Order: sequence, then structure tokens, then C-alpha cells
Amino acid sequence: MTEQAKVPAIRFAGFTDPWEQRKLSEVATFGGGHTPPMADPDNYEDGYVLWVTSQDVKSNYLDRTTTQITEKGAKELTLYPAGSLVMVTRSGILRHTLPVAELRKPSTVNQDIRVILPQGECCGEWLLQFFISHNKELLLEFGKTGTTVESVDFGKIKDMLLYMPSTVEQQQIGDFFAKLDSLITLHQRKYDKLVILKKSMLEKMFPKDGESVPEIRFAGFTDPWEQRKASEVFQIVDDRGHPTLPVLSATQNQGMIYRDDSGRYIGHDESNEIGYKRVLPGDFVVHLRSFQGGFAHSQYEGITSPAYTVFRAKEPTSHSDRFWKHWFMSEHFIAGLSTVTYGIRDGRSISVDEFMNTFLAFPAVEEQAAISRLFDYLDDLITLHQRKLELLQNIKKSLLDKMFV
Repeated sequence: MTEQAKVPAIRFAGFTDPWEQRKLSEVATFGGGHTPPMADPDNYEDGYVLWVTSQDVKSNYLDRTTTQITEKGAKELTLYPAGSLVMVTRSGILRHTLPVAELRKPSTVNQDIRVILPQGECCGEWLLQFFISHNKELLLEFGKTGTTVESVDFGKIKDMLLYMPSTVEQQQIGDFFAKLDSLITLHQRKYDKLVILKKSMLEKMFPKDGESVPEIRFAGFTDPWEQRKASEVFQIVDDRGHPTLPVLSATQNQGMIYRDDSGRYIGHDESNEIGYKRVLPGDFVVHLRSFQGGFAHSQYEGITSPAYTVFRAKEPTSHSDRFWKHWFMSEHFIAGLSTVTYGIRDGRSISVDEFMNTFLAFPAVEEQAAISRLFDYLDDLITLHQRKLELLQNIKKSLLDKMFV
């Protein structure tokens, strides 16, 4: 945006006129709602009327609600048409963001929601993207401080000044971002489906408690899985005195990574690195957050904190470290760690000695390799869609900054 001309940095071809300053109340009308008496079940049982609360406004478009109310419950409420905008004006989420969404279906709202109905020359899709692009500024300017529950001053929002282009330019901008949002949603759904697929396959391709074979196996594998104590499969290693090796940091989702790639500055005394533990590719590390994210697998050689426990397979030719990597990060395994975890909340720790006495199930190394290849492939697909999603989100953020005043 340029202060003199009041035009955005990027515009569609053919539009050159400066944007005009208007009050929001000049181009929209407003509404609200309340909560039907919850003591009366006739307001809620078998209801089908959408009723928006703050917990429903999680994306840019809204076509379903957590709670539906009956016609009786909606009798004293306004049913707002599709295309209306809903804004959360009272909720703890306002500490961080100002949620706004466009209704895709007629809906009622509760008392924590205000409704903005674009009128005349104001395009609703454009106005939605305006609120998204100015989210932080609006929250900073209109957020109320010192209140028990976070809220925004909607009375002031109604009278806020905004710069608007012609209706035709609004429509082009709104349509463009609607298509971009659809593309983002598509990749989000693909990503979510892959995450769910991986979770489901982990449950089906590893034996359930008390069973010796999984529900799903690759063709050609029929032998029962072995049951061994962890101490028979793995050994704890404590190899120190390698201060010239790079320092590794433990993460919950990426395993062990180079500390310099973590994006965080971690101050420490380099003279202590002689006491750090050596980690080899294929090793596992029990770290401070293992009770939440499992054991960290390392692809790299390096050194890590002496507070961590490092272990590896006793017979690497009989065990695929990548097979164990997927199991050690599975929800089922992490849930099972509760039996070898002590302490409370963030002070919890893994008792490695107790873990080493637990039983683990595993197949022959050939089946381990087949399973790990499948999950490696799924991980690659998940990472691909995650990167595409992040790229599209970054593109949208950049364009919002450049296409609005």
C-alpha cells in the first residue's frame, strides 16, 4: 500500500482508481444471537438448525456447527443467510487471533458471535479476506484489555474505516482468494487423509496386545512375530569424548536433527561437549519429551546431551532401525509408555530400566524392511503435501499483504 494513492501494491489489470474510504457501518448491517435455555431439552434434542459458537469458527468458511438447535430453540433467534460473515467477539482465542468466517449455510449464532451482513456495493468474499489480511491490526486496535474473558469492542469495529475498491474489483479479488482457499483446503484434506491412513495402518500392521500376528500383512509373510524383552533387542550405549562431532537436538516429529538446523538458539558451555554422548545413524534417543512423542530416531552421527539415554539394536542385521522408528512414534506405543513413566505433567520422565523389561513384538527382518518401506513412503507423501500446504499458505499471506490497503 502507498499512503499517497491508497492503492495496493498488486492489482488486477485494468484497475487504476484509488480505493475509497468508507465506514464499515455504511456497507454492512449487523446482528447477533444468544443461547436458548439449555434446561429445556426441546431446544436441542433432534435439532437441525445450525447454531454457531466460538468453537465453530476455526476456518474461513463454515457449513457445520458442533450443536444444532430445534425450531423452538431458534424461534427467538435470527436465521442469517449464507454469505453472512460471523466474527468471534468474546472468547479466550482472542488472545491470539480474531476468528472470522463466511457462512456457507443459513445459521443462528450465540452471544459470543457478531454477524456482519455485506450490503449493496460490498462483496462479502472481499470483506472476509479484508478481515483475514488485517487480523492482527484489528485485534490490537479493538481488543479489550483487563477483562476476565478476552473480547473485542464490536461497537468500534462497526464504525471502523476501511479502504474499498469498486464492486467489480472486489469481486475479482474475492473470487481469486476463494479459489486459493479451495486449493489450500484440498491439500489440507489430502494431508489429513494421509495422516489418518498412516495411523490406521500402524494399528493394523502391528499386532494388538496379546496377539502374535497383525491384522494386515504383506503377501508371503505368515510366521508369527517374536516376543522379546527390549533388553534382549537393544543395548544402552554411553560413548563420550567426541567434542568435534556436531551437536544433535531431539525433536518430537523429526527425530534427532542438527542443533544448528533447529531454528532456536540454545546457549551452552562448549567445554562441556566432551561429556556429550555419541549418537550413530540408526540409534534411538530417550529425551525429555519422549513421554509425548516417543523415542527420537537419528539419521546422523553426532553428540547429544548427557541427560539423554542412547540405545541401539544389539544385532543390526536382524533389526531394521526404521521399522522400530515407526513403532516408537506410533500412538499405541506412546500410550503404552505410561506404564514406564514417572513424574507429573511436564516433569514426567521415562524409566529406561523399566522400558528395557517390557516385551516388544517384531517379525523377521525381511518383513520389518517391507513394513518400514511402506511407512517411509507414507511419510514422504505426508511431507510432500505438508510442504505444498505451507507453500500455498505462505503465498496467500504474501498476497493478502500486497492486495489490500
